[in-house]
Amino acid sequence: MAQKKETGIVLRQEELTPGMFSMWIGTGICRDAAAGQFVTLYCSDASRLLPRPFGICDVRTKERDGEDSVRIVYRVAGAGTREFSEMKPGDPVDLMGPLGNSFPMQEPGKRAFLIGGGSGVPPIYHLAKRLNGDKTVILGYRDSNTFLADEFAPYAPVFCASEDGSVGSRGNVLDAIRENDLTADTIYACGPMPMLRALKAYAEENGMDCYVSLEERMACGIGACLACVCRTPEKDAHSNVNNKRICKDGPVFDAREVIL
Repeated sequence: MAQKKETGIVLRQEELTPGMFSMWIGTGICRDAAAGQFVTLYCSDASRLLPRPFGICDVRTKERDGEDSVRIVYRVAGAGTREFSEMKPGDPVDLMGPLGNSFPMQEPGKRAFLIGGGSGVPPIYHLAKRLNGDKTVILGYRDSNTFLADEFAPYAPVFCASEDGSVGSRGNVLDAIRENDLTADTIYACGPMPMLRALKAYAEENGMDCYVSLEERMACGIGACLACVCRTPEKDAHSNVNNKRICKDGPVFDAREVIL
C-alpha cells in the first residue's frame, strides 16, 4: 500500500486532557491503514519544513461510518503541535500516509497484552479495534488524566497503572500485570523507551513474543535521511551498519530485532 500526500480537512478537534488533543481529519488516504502505521502532518508555517509524525489512533470509512477520516491523538510538545492544536473544523491540513509497517496479527488461540504508555496509547487503540482473539489492554499514565482509557472498554478488559497511584495500580504497566495476575502469550506495546525495555526483558523471562512500536523524532518519514534509527544486533542491508530506520523498517519491530 503506497503512501500518498494530500490536503485533508479538520473535521473535529477536542482537548481530551490538558495538553492532549484528539483530531479527526477528513481524508481517504488512510482508509486501509493497518494498526501500527502512522501519518505525518505538515505545518503551514514555512519556517517549519519537516512534517510531524503521529501514530494512527483510528480510521473511518465512508461505507462503514459515513465518512473517510483518520484520527490522531497527540500531546502539544512544541511549536508544530501547538499549531495543530489551534486548528478548527474546516481548516485544511497537509498530510502523508499511511507510513511504516504494522503490528502482526496474533495466531488463533493465543492471548495478547496490548500495552500503551503515555503518547503510545493512541496506536494501541487502533490495534485493540483490529486485533481478534483473547486480548487484555494495560495502559500506563502519569496521573489521573487517563485519555482514551474509557474508549477501550468495548474491545477488551482494561487495566491501568499511574505513577502517582491515582488510577489503577501504583507504578507502571508491569506493576498492573503482576498486581492483577494477568497472563498472555504475546505482547504488543507502544510507549516510552524505559517501558519498552522493561517489557522486552519481561517477555524474554517468560518466553513470550514481543512486538514494540518505537517512538522517535523523524525528519523525512520515508526512510531517505537516516535521522531516525535504532540499534540492531545485525547489520542493516541499506546502510551496512547495525541499525534500522524506524520510519521505514518500523515503527513496529520484533523486540528481538532491536537493542532497546
